Amino acid sequence: MKNVLITGGAGFIGSHLCDRFIAEGWQVSCIDNLSTGSADNVNHLIGHPAFRLIKYDVTNYLHTEGELDLILHFASPASPIDYLEMPIQTLKVGSLGTHKALGLAKEKRARFLLASTSEVYGDPLIHPQKEDYWGNVNPVGIRGVYDEAKRFAEAMTMAYHRYHDLDTRIVRIFNIYGSRMRLYDGRALPTFIRQALKGEDLTVYGDGSQTRSFTYIDDLVEGVYRLALSDEVEPVNLGNPDEVSILDFAKEILALTGSTSRIAFRDLPQDDPKVRKPDISRAKSVLDWEPQVPRSEGLRRTVAYFEKAMSG
Repeated sequence: MKNVLITGGAGFIGSHLCDRFIAEGWQVSCIDNLSTGSADNVNHLIGHPAFRLIKYDVTNYLHTEGELDLILHFASPASPIDYLEMPIQTLKVGSLGTHKALGLAKEKRARFLLASTSEVYGDPLIHPQKEDYWGNVNPVGIRGVYDEAKRFAEAMTMAYHRYHDLDTRIVRIFNIYGSRMRLYDGRALPTFIRQALKGEDLTVYGDGSQTRSFTYIDDLVEGVYRLALSDEVEPVNLGNPDEVSILDFAKEILALTGSTSRIAFRDLPQDDPKVRKPDISRAKSVLDWEPQVPRSEGLRRTVAYFEKAMSG
C-alpha cells in the first residue's frame, strides 16, 4: 500500500482528494490546522484503517514516521474572505509551509505536488491563460498575499526540483465548486446559492461582465490524481474552459433555484480579475484530461448539497 500525505486535507478540495486516494488503495495522512478546513469534511473517514487525521500547522517543523511516497500540498486559505482576514498566515503557508512540505518530501524521497492557482495569472492580459503566461499580479494589492504566496510556492517547488532533483508536480486550479464548500466562504458560487435559497439579493460586483470558468470538484480530483501519477514536471492548468460572466452566472443560479431574489450591484473590489479562462491543451495532451461534468449538472448537485446543509 502506498502512502500519501495531504496538507489541507480537511478542506473542501483536500477532503475529496482523501476520498479518492483511499478509494485507490492508498494510506492517507491528512494534515490540517482546521483554520479554514473542517473535521466534518473527513468525519466519514475517521476509523478507516487507511486514514488518519492530524491537526497541525504545516508552517512549523514537519515530520512523519514511516515511508512516504507522495505529498499533496493543498494547505492554504483559498477564498478572498479568508486570505484578507488572514494575510500573514496565507503568506506563511505559501512560503514556510511549502518549504517544510518540500523538505519532508526530500527527506522521504517522495514525489511532491503543489496546489497552485489561476490567481498566479493575476488580472490577465492574455486570454485564455496558458501555462507559459507569467501573469499580471499587483504584489502590493490586497489580493497579493494569496497571488504572491502561490507564485513563491511555485518558484520554490521548481528550485527543489532543479537543485535537489526532487520529483515535483504543479497544478494551477481554476474556480472549483461542489459539495463541502462553506456557505460563507465569500466566493461567488456559494454566496449566490446561499443568497438565492434564503431569498436575499444576489450580490454582483461591478457590472457583472467579469468572467470565471467553473470546474466541478469530481473533474478536478480526477485531474489531480492523473497529474500526481504522471511524468509532467511543468505547471498544468486544471479548469473548465466553459467561460461565463458573473452576471449571467447569477441569473443561472436564480433560474436553477427558482428563487425570486433580485440582483444587487456593488462596487468592484480592488484587483478583481476581469477575465478567467484556462487553456487546457497541456492537460489534454499529457494527462488525457478534460472536464466531464457540465455546469448545469454540477450546479444541480451543488444546490442539492447546499439545500441539505442549510436545512440541517
